Amino acid sequence: MSRRELREQIFKLLFRIEFNKPEEMEEQKDLFFEDEENQAGEKDVAYISKKYDRIVENLEEIDALINENAECWTTTRMGKVELTILRLAIYEIKHDDTVPTSVAINEAVELSKKFGQDGSASFVNGVLSQFAD
Repeated sequence: MSRRELREQIFKLLFRIEFNKPEEMEEQKDLFFEDEENQAGEKDVAYISKKYDRIVENLEEIDALINENAECWTTTRMGKVELTILRLAIYEIKHDDTVPTSVAINEAVELSKKFGQDGSASFVNGVLSQFAD
């Protein structure tokens, strides 16, 4: 899988947080990879799972950063797609040294275009511009 495809899979798995209780997420992760659309090789499953787990571990900090930097918006008011994309991108910006900030922002905008509504890409880009070095 390409990095973009891996990121998309992480987004889809992370999106499930909004609809499931924390104690259900291990089962949701298993169900996610059983779905034919999400099947991946062992190496890719390990990568997706590891990055997902690290994002969840840092979720409180990530959400606080979103709330501090999204002018006139809070995580409770945002669309679930946009929130999930922001969480993934901010994790990459703040905690993943293998992803340059500009790449994290660009990939988040691309995810917004694919999964979000009209205006999602602009919104995500605007919030993430606060994190550009």
